[in-house]
Amino acid sequence: MSVNTGPVGRRLLGTAAAIAVAAGAFAAPAVAAPAERGGGHAATRDAMNAAVRDGVPGVALQAKDRHGVWKATAGVGNRKTKQPRSADDNFRAGSITKTFIATVLLQLEAEGRVSLDDTVDKWLPGVVRGNGHDGRSITLRQLLNHTSGIFSYTDDERLQSEVFLPEGFFKNRYRTWTPDEIVGIAMGHRPEFAPGTAWGYSNTNYTLAGMVIEKVTGDSYGDEVRRRVIEPLGLHGTYMPGTDPTVPRPSSRAYSQLAENTTGRIYDVTELNPSVANSAGEIVSNAGDLNRFYSALLRGRVLPAEQLAEMRTTVAAEAVDGRYGLGLIENKLSCGVTVWGHSGGIHGSSSVAVTTADGRHSLAFNFNGDWSGDPVRVVEAEYCGTK
Repeated sequence: MSVNTGPVGRRLLGTAAAIAVAAGAFAAPAVAAPAERGGGHAATRDAMNAAVRDGVPGVALQAKDRHGVWKATAGVGNRKTKQPRSADDNFRAGSITKTFIATVLLQLEAEGRVSLDDTVDKWLPGVVRGNGHDGRSITLRQLLNHTSGIFSYTDDERLQSEVFLPEGFFKNRYRTWTPDEIVGIAMGHRPEFAPGTAWGYSNTNYTLAGMVIEKVTGDSYGDEVRRRVIEPLGLHGTYMPGTDPTVPRPSSRAYSQLAENTTGRIYDVTELNPSVANSAGEIVSNAGDLNRFYSALLRGRVLPAEQLAEMRTTVAAEAVDGRYGLGLIENKLSCGVTVWGHSGGIHGSSSVAVTTADGRHSLAFNFNGDWSGDPVRVVEAEYCGTK
């Protein structure tokens, strides 16, 4: 269920429903926490072990259902020391950021401060212009559901060489990228399609959404996410790092091959200035926080009913093997269960967080690698018991 079939930039930052992810070299049995009480997570444990056999360095996972919280790990968090992963690891959650950004914009709509039918140009006059792009004909709703047609800056070949390939990564890993710079890269290309005529995943959409939040509120999108979502829900391990290149402990090392095709060489990419991902993918979180967030969101504890209904109004998105709402993806699994959530990939880190429509059965996990493993298998195992 990956939207990324081409450039490495899309594969790492442009994830949507669930990503083809992760890798590594040292496998170890999954360790289930004592909290497991009759929930029957054996298939999930098998899927985690399979991911490690496929090359994922390690998996950190938490599930919450009517039996309580189940925590499990597989593989290692550090390939050199063989230190195991912790189910409480903090990690870069990539495009899961998008659900948080969409939530803030929908809260602003509920307050009457913005309309999803506003044009981008109303809030960011002249910013989306050039090579056929025109912010006067693109709405905020089209940013959030990826029907804007705006070129995704992570598809730019020069940016890819500067960020996603070895020489460029190690030269620029601590470089700060500004939203204006990122949008400018996108404006150097033609749109993918006319606004509202198709669906296409674009990280530029959410860079612009973050800029709109700042224009409407006068505060940074990170501050607004913290004040409106993170603090009310008590998400103590979740934050927008801005330009901070570190991930706080407990955490594991992050690994990447920094290549479009697997080459065998593995790099430690743990330290990274995530401003290149900005409001499209910079968030740091953990499995427990993500389960709490998505469960609360789907239960109606974060947005008013009208705005949650808008978020769950989806459009066809074949590339994610599901449907895309406003920063939220709907996927129907093989056993008929429907889950809502998002996935996220960034250098050396691939994550998935989903929950059922009633928010009662949630799953979040992270692979500390970005080039192999099957996250869909883990989701199917947890909800359908398939091996």
